[in-house]
Parts: sequence; structure tokens; C-alpha cells
Amino acid sequence: MIGVKHGKSPAETTVVVAMSGGVDSSVAAALLVERGYNCIGVMMRLWAEVGEGEGSTNKCCSLESVHDARRVADDLGIPFYLINVEQPFKQKVVDFFIDGYSHGVTPNPCIECNRHIRFDYLLNYARRLGADYLATGHYARLRRGADGKVHLLKGVDEAKDQSYVLSVLGQAELNDVLFPVGEFPKPEVRRMAAERGLPIASKHDSMDLCFIFDDDYRRFLRTWAAEAMRPGPIVDRRGNVYGEHNGLPGYTIGQRKGLGVKGAAEPLFVLELDYRNNQLVIGTAAELGRDRLIAERVNWTLDEAPSAGARLQCKIRYKAKAVDCIVYPRSGERVEVRFDAPLRDITPGQGAVFYNGDHCLGGGVIARNEVMLDEPLVQTLTA
Repeated sequence: MIGVKHGKSPAETTVVVAMSGGVDSSVAAALLVERGYNCIGVMMRLWAEVGEGEGSTNKCCSLESVHDARRVADDLGIPFYLINVEQPFKQKVVDFFIDGYSHGVTPNPCIECNRHIRFDYLLNYARRLGADYLATGHYARLRRGADGKVHLLKGVDEAKDQSYVLSVLGQAELNDVLFPVGEFPKPEVRRMAAERGLPIASKHDSMDLCFIFDDDYRRFLRTWAAEAMRPGPIVDRRGNVYGEHNGLPGYTIGQRKGLGVKGAAEPLFVLELDYRNNQLVIGTAAELGRDRLIAERVNWTLDEAPSAGARLQCKIRYKAKAVDCIVYPRSGERVEVRFDAPLRDITPGQGAVFYNGDHCLGGGVIARNEVMLDEPLVQTLTA
């Protein structure tokens, strides 16, 4: 079963638990300790834009969070370590975030954090310690299939499911990770924390970008990417000028409100962030929808792509509904996705994640629109 290797008992199995001082990772650690695993609590100190040297202001590793995680580890009787991951986090996550917005896309830093920090840097740290597994508080499930591979499934709690941001994992990672709370709904996890007297049972969930101390990403970008926040023209596809935008990163595909456009005959929406010309391209609802996308840097959780023409479901944002699609894998970690109906908010830089029911098959990053338009499309929809 998932959770033991090479015939080891739980007592012979070492698990590094990624602790954040929050409810989910704390309950994950408690469940593993109760099941008899040899657990080690590890918390990562991540980069923050202010307060360096005076205690991190990163919400994932604030002084309060470190204190809470250490208290939980003490209550559970397990060792606790705080490791410094500021430099790789800055390079792989924060700089990625800044670069994406600077080039007219809307990046998802949580996906990159899982790709490079939690399930690369931290997983390899756990391996160097001699651990058998890395456990986290993610809401997702693992199942060993008849094919011998570990399958990634949605968490039981659909509202909290985090398989979307775990779509970057392959078999090398999935064989060495555990998600203990993915089998439970969030209210049950809070109840378990309270029953065990954990000091974080009523702690609020962290929902914002952890490295932006005031949760204002526009202010952050004005500080760290001032060139990207230059004002420029608001235009339609025909080149008509409607006004001036306040910096492309302040807008998103499909946005209607806050454009400052008046007197239009019908509602106008953001169609494109043209960073090369620093133009905000707007248009009507009829111009907005697209029925296809190209995803790049695609990873498949089973280490193999589905067959061309496979009918799956795709989520184009973390909180988006999974919708029916047909996928056509291409060379170079790319895939063409065709939807049954146009979607209004396909946004370059966001993740496109593929499902077959509860099974998360993988995902990639939505490419810029011009990439889609410049490349020849697959001619045959079905075999």
C-alpha cells in the first residue's frame, strides 16, 4: 500500500513532514505519528520582500507560523528543523512571477513552488536525510494502480482539492510523497485538530500570495517590475483607441469592470495583454471566447501522455470548473487542447490541468495567444 516501502513497517519508515504552522500540515503530522511512522518536522524559510534579517514576513514562514509549527512538533514529540530556502525560492518562484507579468502573462507561482521548491528542493532534502517519504498537507489522494504506478487523485473535499497545483509531479515524486489529509473534508480535519488539542485548530487558512506582505500584487510589481507597470493605450482589434491603461499586469483576460472605457455601444472585455506594444486589447463578448489552447512545459503524472484524441476534462484556473476537451500531445512537452465550447477566460501563464474523472493526469502552462495562432493546427479531430 502507499506509505510503506520494501516491506518496512511504519516504525521502520521515516517521513519528513513539511510543516507550515497551519491546520492541514499539523494534522498530517499527527496522523502519521499515530500510525507509527518515524516523523521529522521541517519548515522552510522562504524569501520575503521586507523584514529580511528581522524575521521573515513571508506568510508561510512568519515568526508566528514558525512558533506554531514548533509547538505542534513538540506536542507530537517529533524533531523540528527550520531550513533556509530563500535563494532558490526567490529565483524559481518570485522571479518567475515578476518575469511572467513583465511579459504579458498571468503566472501561477504556487505551481512553480511545487515544481521547484516543495517537490524538488525539499523532497531531495528529505531524501538526503534518509527519509522514505515527504508528507505535506495538500488535499489530494494517491492510489497504486494495477499498472504498478502511483495515480494522483482529487482530494475528497472538492472545494479544497489541490491536485491542480500538484499536476507537476511525476512517478519519481509520487512514489516518495504522502498526502494524509486528502482523504478527509476540511471540516473533519479541523475537528481532528481540535480533538487532539493542537494549538492551531482554529487558525485561518492562508489564501494570498505568501511573499507579498500587504497582499497587493500591483504595488509589489510597481516596486519590483516598474517597467511592466507603464501606462499605455487601450485599443480594439481594429486599432481604435479607447483610453489609457495603468500597467498591463493590473488586468486579466475576460475582465470587464475597471477598464475606464465609457460610451461603448456594448460591454467590452479584455482580450489580450500585448506587452510588446504595451497595449491593452479589448473587444466584445463575441470576440472573447476561444475553443482551443496550446499548453507548454506539459508534465504527465503517469510519465506517459494519453493517446491523441483522448477525451478528458481540463481546468484552466485553480478554481475553474473542469470542462470537457480533446487533447493532442505534441513534441517538446506541448499539447493542443480543443474544447467542446468556447471558454471566455483562457489566460496565458495559468495552468491547464487535465483530468479523467477524479484522476489528475498532468498539466502545463497556457501559451500566449500568438503561439496558438502562428502554429499549424492538428487537422484530424478524431481517428
